[in-house]
Amino acid sequence: MPASIEPAYPVLNRMTSARTPTEQEIYGRRGRSITDRDANKISRIEELAYELKVHDVMTADLNTASPEMLMSEVLDILRINRISGVPVLQDNQLVGILSLEDIVRAMQKNELSAPVSQYMTRELITVAGYDSIIKALQAFTDSRLGRLPVLDENNKLVGMITKGDITRGFLMALQRDYKEEEVRRYRASHLFEDIISDRTTLVLRYQIKAHDFTHGGNASSNIKRALLRLGADPQIARRCGIAVYEAEMNLIIHTNNGGILKLEMEPHRITMSTVDDGPGIPNIAQVLQAGYSTASEQVREMGFGAGMGLINIKRCVDKMEIESTVGKGTKLTMRIQVPVENSTQHKD
Repeated sequence: MPASIEPAYPVLNRMTSARTPTEQEIYGRRGRSITDRDANKISRIEELAYELKVHDVMTADLNTASPEMLMSEVLDILRINRISGVPVLQDNQLVGILSLEDIVRAMQKNELSAPVSQYMTRELITVAGYDSIIKALQAFTDSRLGRLPVLDENNKLVGMITKGDITRGFLMALQRDYKEEEVRRYRASHLFEDIISDRTTLVLRYQIKAHDFTHGGNASSNIKRALLRLGADPQIARRCGIAVYEAEMNLIIHTNNGGILKLEMEPHRITMSTVDDGPGIPNIAQVLQAGYSTASEQVREMGFGAGMGLINIKRCVDKMEIESTVGKGTKLTMRIQVPVENSTQHKD
């Protein structure tokens, strides 16, 4: 990998050294570009932070309260269910959060007979079910809260998420990896062995819809999984996964009608590409500047469109090419060379 190409990965800021190593790895660094050295040490935990969605790990079976309930009633709910907080709903709309800390404040004032509305937190920090785990981790780091409400596309409460939920989600995903991946990888890694041709290419093709944030990242996740099952080196698979994720999100955020995401895998080369029919890029040099973005304010409020997509792609691949015509569309091509020792092709 050329020294000028630095793979990037959105991770989290270091937290206190009092945390266990596992937590440090999970909550490690925060949204930034990383160096060549970092890129060669991308862990499965960091990769899962890109891959897992909030709805994959959140708690959907919720105990709730209403503003009219007494604090003593909520105390019973917390005690019986062994939880530390509940969302407060009024007419099926989220209006607040009541935590164990709020209960303690009421007890100190001898006001357990007070209504929940008197003590609940009304200024809420929420995450969406389609957000990546890393978005939730960033919210936890910024807010220092212990739990966050999860909303759907219609701003309806669908769950709650804690850092404990995220840890359990990581552990379950790693367990699935351990149980399933070895057998699948063995079978798939022999795909090229008995095929004799001048040029053998495996093509994966995905139709990406514009503004489909709910399914954003699915194609890149499937591509990365396929590469690993075909016996690709994990670091190469991760570089590909990050590059196609950013390319996929660009189709979702910036195109009029979405586009085609494609991966072509040969024994010694992986080529990834996206094609769309508009709106095109007026100034390619400008969009390659860190932080420059044409994303709408609505997209930015959702946590996307930070202007690092193409920068991250360039740092993950060996070669990147952009062809674009205003009003007609854009073609993005990304290539990674696969060393002979990492090739899935059978060696006699």
